[in-house]
Amino acid sequence: MKTKNLPFLILIGMSSVSCATILTGTSDDVSFKSEPAGATVFVKNIEKCQTPCIVSVQRTLSKSTAEIKLDGYQDQSVKLEKTFNPVSLVNILIGGAIGVAVDAATGSLTKYQKKTYEVKMEAN
Repeated sequence: MKTKNLPFLILIGMSSVSCATILTGTSDDVSFKSEPAGATVFVKNIEKCQTPCIVSVQRTLSKSTAEIKLDGYQDQSVKLEKTFNPVSLVNILIGGAIGVAVDAATGSLTKYQKKTYEVKMEAN
């Protein structure tokens, strides 16, 4: 085997052990609804959509929130609930530290537990 192929083989090996990242991706679709409809959804201070809508939210190990805003109503903050992603357990058995590190870096150790958030807006 030629030594110039070795880095490529190492890269392939490392990428194949990050199971949760490969099998479940690095984001989840989360649905937002509001009463009344038409509120703007912000994730990480970035405008995403108008309710009702679905947002692809990047997974992360840190806390995640969405802000729901509508003129004439009080802003609402919603904590996006997460849970452990059981697919990442495969890394402990097969991939070891490298796979777990990749899944942690991409946020794939967790997944969003609740897929739909319904918010009742309160008038100012």
